[in-house]
Amino acid sequence: MDDTELTRRAANVRLLLSDVDGVMTDGSLAFDASGVESKTFNVRDGLGVKLWMRGGGPFGIVTGRCSSIVASRAEELGLPIVHQGVHDKLPIVERIAADEGVALAEVAYIGDDLPDLPVVKAVGFGVAVNDACVEMLAEADFVTRLPGGRGAVREVVETLLRHSGRWEVALAG
Repeated sequence: MDDTELTRRAANVRLLLSDVDGVMTDGSLAFDASGVESKTFNVRDGLGVKLWMRGGGPFGIVTGRCSSIVASRAEELGLPIVHQGVHDKLPIVERIAADEGVALAEVAYIGDDLPDLPVVKAVGFGVAVNDACVEMLAEADFVTRLPGGRGAVREVVETLLRHSGRWEVALAG
């Protein structure tokens, strides 16, 4: 996608949704001896989420796994939209878009693996992190330079805000 097309498409995005494992984290699942799960989130991605909500609109999570860690991170970031345990993501994304009063063409979605593929193909700005599965990389409108859990969400936010002229608004917020 050239810069002109990127600018045109970024200007249309009013809702940003993301998977968690492999996007907001590096996809690793760690369990201690008691079976307690841990995940690592990138602080720059967290600031990116906050910048998006200041200058771009709502940010939400749509993830296949259920985790109290994700709920805690979403609460910490003040996310208005959190859906866990979602195995068929497209109907949920369609419902979220309707609830937010936006068309699918005004939604950006960041994913990394096959469960994200129908959503990436359906939304106006489908994103794959650079270490996504080959099918995602082939179908995405935009592929990040950074891998999941290592600043890819922040990269998407900055790309969308800068190309839509909303970067300064986000910084001033």
